[in-house]
Amino acid sequence: MEKATFAAGCFWGVEIKFRKLNGVISTQVGYTGGHKEHPTYEEVCSDSTGHAEAVEVIFDPEKISYKKLLEVFWDIHNPTSYHRQGSDIGSQYRSTIFFHNKEQEKLALESKIELEKSGRFDTAIVTEILAASKLWRAEEYHQKYLPL
Repeated sequence: MEKATFAAGCFWGVEIKFRKLNGVISTQVGYTGGHKEHPTYEEVCSDSTGHAEAVEVIFDPEKISYKKLLEVFWDIHNPTSYHRQGSDIGSQYRSTIFFHNKEQEKLALESKIELEKSGRFDTAIVTEILAASKLWRAEEYHQKYLPL
């Protein structure tokens, strides 16, 4: 099994998109990329902890590739929207790929470059590609919030 972590706006909608994929073993939502230990939802929403709402995906690479997860990531949100997705505004809703190893970093960078060259978007892609840091598990009521 491998781990992937993505931030693409409110984690509820992002989580269900990944949870539905064949080859995804489990998901959990949480907060990552910030400076406070054990942040709460209220603290993260205050836009003061530096965390992004993120989804951690445990997947079987023999059933689904990391490249396929990247394709889904790019398709489920607007990567040109800086610190915003729809009506959700704040740095906690930023677009970020958090890589867990050098291969993921390479594939993430390649996919971003490919998307930029495709002309699919009229404005620049603002998605960050960063080394994964600790994911603080969100409160239980956020886990699998949307039904399948």
